[in-house]
Amino acid sequence: MLALVAAALPSAASAAPSQVACENRNLNQIDKFLECINGEDASVHLQAFQAIASANGDTRASGTPGYDQSVDYVVGLLEDAGLIVETQEFSFLSYEEISSSLTLDGVPIETQTMEYSGSGDVLGGNIVPVDLDLGLGNSSTSGCESGDFNPADFTGPADIALIQRGACAFADKAINAEAAGAEAAIIFNQGNNEGRLGIIGGTLGGPVGTIPVLDVAYDDGVTLSTTTGVVNLSVVAETTETVTENVIADLPGKNPDNVVMAGAHLDSVLAGPGIQDNGSGSAAILSVALALANNKKYVPENSLRFAWWGAEESGLIGSFEYFTNAEFGLLNTPEEVDKIAAYLNFDMIASPNFIYGVYDADESTFPAPVPVPAGSDALEDLFEAYYTIGGIPYEDSEFSGRSDYQVFILLDIPASGLFTGAEVIKTPEQEAIWGGTAGDQFDPCYHLACDTFDNVGQEPLDVNIDAVAYAVYNLASTTEAVNGVPGVEPKGITPDDVVLDGPQGTFASGGGGLSGGHSHPTE
Repeated sequence: MLALVAAALPSAASAAPSQVACENRNLNQIDKFLECINGEDASVHLQAFQAIASANGDTRASGTPGYDQSVDYVVGLLEDAGLIVETQEFSFLSYEEISSSLTLDGVPIETQTMEYSGSGDVLGGNIVPVDLDLGLGNSSTSGCESGDFNPADFTGPADIALIQRGACAFADKAINAEAAGAEAAIIFNQGNNEGRLGIIGGTLGGPVGTIPVLDVAYDDGVTLSTTTGVVNLSVVAETTETVTENVIADLPGKNPDNVVMAGAHLDSVLAGPGIQDNGSGSAAILSVALALANNKKYVPENSLRFAWWGAEESGLIGSFEYFTNAEFGLLNTPEEVDKIAAYLNFDMIASPNFIYGVYDADESTFPAPVPVPAGSDALEDLFEAYYTIGGIPYEDSEFSGRSDYQVFILLDIPASGLFTGAEVIKTPEQEAIWGGTAGDQFDPCYHLACDTFDNVGQEPLDVNIDAVAYAVYNLASTTEAVNGVPGVEPKGITPDDVVLDGPQGTFASGGGGLSGGHSHPTE
């Protein structure tokens, strides 16, 4: 079966038609469309994003000129292709860590701030461990309740609450620490499994207090929990109101009341240009949108909508604004929300030390900590079918909501997506399946200045842009398996024709990286 269906899709070696030929081609079969999509298309856009970042302080963070020029680039191409384009401007609180430091007896400990930390210095600090539960398999609830803090421990001028990750939001832990009288808080990773050992890279979700809140790795937290040494810390940070925007582009179909969405965040972190994170997802959906819109004959059965989100790196803000903004939010017109049949999310799909991850909507490997809307499993099957057809091993990645699909699933809109890994370490088992280097991060430049064009994995880019195109094309024809709305059966190999042969790699320690997404975790 697999050999038969694999032959139905174009191989990498097959001659691709020219751009002119693709614009005039009858896209009446899946393989005809896939022949007009390849990683080189996305690479052109990634090089443009790199040039924009290089000309603007090596960043494309929301609120910066680099982001604004990225928006202009995307909008210009979409409008030239005839898509209906809207830019949605909104304000948000932008956070910048100017400096942070933590020392024990004068020896530096690697640290960074929790996003939206307050500023301040604590010298000669008194470390106060808060309800810690150490070791593999722990079930830490440290700092989640005000009762975890003994007020008698926080009567001095330099008390530092040492809090372990687990069970509740970082913001709750920080609020409880300040209310107890702490002058600062240090939140260290949970250490309950191999995926929760390093620095967290978390966010408080917004300004929730005034004290400095630092983030350290599990082992450093354990060391601090027993120290009698001299602890000094310092944070200089700034939170400012900033304006940015989403880009929304529509390709109307024959059915205007059944809308299929594909989205990716366009912004980078302030520290780097974000060409893999998330230029890769942004470039992929841009390439697919342009290939469909530039075709002179193609009209989808279902309407298609593509979204490039702003301020994802500040807490999924742009995608939430899409629904909740008082001026343009879809919740102002609930009937428009009801039209959305499915949402596909593409966030980091070309990591250099990659695995091929699909959001585990059917929870076959990872129990989901968030609601999973009915129909999401059918979207998962689309991606798994594509990988099966190509004989490509794939992995379950926890359906956690930690990217822009979060707001969609909270509104009971079916969702799925792809992910090739962030800061989690590749295992020897994963190296055996996908190659690369065990012991290194899936993306060694995750949220760093080195996330340049050279950080993009060309192999996963080539594979995943076709996976994106395969899913979009199928859903443009019919969403009957997702929401029961009949369309037209696409010609070619569909998920109904495929016996899924994976996932080939499932690792309970969190093989999919940051659990299906990568935005700063909030808990």
